[in-house]
Amino acid sequence: MAKLMYQGHGSFRLITANHTVMYIDPYAGNGYDVPADIILVTHQHSDHNKLGIVPKNGGCVIYQNTMAVRGGEYKKTVINGIKVEAVEAYNNNHARGECVGFILELDGRKVYFAGDTSKTDMMDTFAERELDYSFLPCDGIFNMDVNEAAECANLIKAVHSVPVHMSPGRLFDKDIAAKFKEMVPSALILEAGAEIDL
Repeated sequence: MAKLMYQGHGSFRLITANHTVMYIDPYAGNGYDVPADIILVTHQHSDHNKLGIVPKNGGCVIYQNTMAVRGGEYKKTVINGIKVEAVEAYNNNHARGECVGFILELDGRKVYFAGDTSKTDMMDTFAERELDYSFLPCDGIFNMDVNEAAECANLIKAVHSVPVHMSPGRLFDKDIAAKFKEMVPSALILEAGAEIDL
C-alpha cells in the first residue's frame, strides 16, 4: 500500500508499496529526507518547482508540465510502473497549455493532483474515472475559491476529496478546510505533515 504525505501548500510525497519515491510540486513543508525516484511538476511557478530541495536517486525522472502537454495534447506515460496522465489545469492566473494536473494510477489507486487550477472542462468526465482521491486547490486568490473547489469535488466524486493550496504563504488553513468539509460529503482534511495510507 502506498503512503502519501501532504507536506503543505501544494506539495506532496508518495512512497509506493515497492518503495518508489515520488514528489509532486516540491516547495513547502518537511519530508524531503527520502531520495526521489520521480519528481512531477505541474507548472513553473516558483511555489511548485523547487527541485533543488529534493535529494535524488541515480536515474531520478523529473517529469514537468513542459513534457506533459505539447501543442494542446495532454500526454500519458508510465514511469517506474506508475501510470501518469496529464490533464487540464488553468484559470486567469495559469495559462491553458502551460499548466497540468496529474492523474496517477499506483498500487490499485487512482489519485488526482489538480495542480493550480479552477474548474476545467475535463472535470465533467472525472466521475466516470472512479478516482480514489482528488487534491483540489482552494485559495481563492491564484486559484478557485473554496466554494468552487467544493463544487468540483462534488462533480468529480472521488472517494476522498482533499482541500490543498488554501492560503498563500501558509502550509494549511483550518478555517478554509472547515468550510470545504461542510460542503463536501467526501471531504478528507489533511493538515501539513500528515501521512496516510492510500
